[in-house]
Amino acid sequence: MFEKRFNLEVIAPQQVMYEGEVTTVRAPGVVAPFAVLAGHTPFLSLLEVGEIILRDPSPSTPLPEVEGSKPQYMAISGGILEVLRTGVTILVETAEWADEIDVSRAQSAKERAQQRLARQTPEIDVQRAEAALARALNRLRVAQHAGGFG
Repeated sequence: MFEKRFNLEVIAPQQVMYEGEVTTVRAPGVVAPFAVLAGHTPFLSLLEVGEIILRDPSPSTPLPEVEGSKPQYMAISGGILEVLRTGVTILVETAEWADEIDVSRAQSAKERAQQRLARQTPEIDVQRAEAALARALNRLRVAQHAGGFG
């Protein structure tokens, strides 16, 4: 089975995280997660904390067969996705590939956020603590795809 490819760019403030052809990209839209395939109708969407899953053609397979490709996972903390006829561009606030996530650091961030939320003192910024908890939980969830948990 052949699937069409399209160009994808994932850009974080400090670097281009991905630039190349893919057959599918899944993203965490603010309304609901969604997928984009080649030939998708142009649109623009805000992204929330979540994971981007892309499937690129396997470099070891000269034909564009999907069976040889593996999904790649990336944790993001929000952004914007634009689908154009020429491809897809995703601008993200922060991004980490699943295999690059420091699990112990993410676990520590989760615990700190949970402690802040448990205290409920006036000096605690609840929205900020909830956002930090969501980011930490997302990083831990995405790290599982890379075998980040022993």
